[in-house]
Amino acid sequence: MGGEVLRALLKDPDWGRVHSLVRRPSGTEDPKLSEHVVNFDDLDAQGDLFADADVFCCLGTTASQAGSKEAFRRVDYGYVVKLAELAADAKARQFLLVSGIGTSPKSPFYYSRVKAEAEQAVSALPLPAVQIFRPSLLLASRPDNRPAEDAFKKLTPLANLLLIGPLARYRPVATAEVARHLIEVAKAQNPGVHVHYSHT
Repeated sequence: MGGEVLRALLKDPDWGRVHSLVRRPSGTEDPKLSEHVVNFDDLDAQGDLFADADVFCCLGTTASQAGSKEAFRRVDYGYVVKLAELAADAKARQFLLVSGIGTSPKSPFYYSRVKAEAEQAVSALPLPAVQIFRPSLLLASRPDNRPAEDAFKKLTPLANLLLIGPLARYRPVATAEVARHLIEVAKAQNPGVHVHYSHT
């Protein structure tokens, strides 16, 4: 998801400079891009990058990728909230967070509970605007193997027929579409905390 947002920002003339925080070099080259290879366990030195900025946060993993529930929480809660805290301290203009559909502190699913806790923590910070995006299953080519997602993607045409009205937000959505939505919302500069869904 982050790569899709980055590509969209680099193509958009309304953004003159794009700073990207990554764990390893992405190989992306563009005159607008300043790429920063960082240790996400030690982010304090990056705080100045967020001054008067629109901050897009697309961090996320799975317990299987991370290796444990604790490692998953460190990324999807710890890193996300730390970035938002740095953004608030630096007086960022807004914080745009890609979360997930079905987030709830009472969810039976650990993944959804952690996402909900991150949303709540970010929303409580003194930021002028917090935009939370809750896309459904993301349609994109992934380097890692996710059998459950791959199986559901094959059912996408049927899901699009059945998921209508209030259920439309549960339809699978292309990462490029989510990226476009993020940028449209960022340009609007709406203050306060807002939650956005796909297909609504």
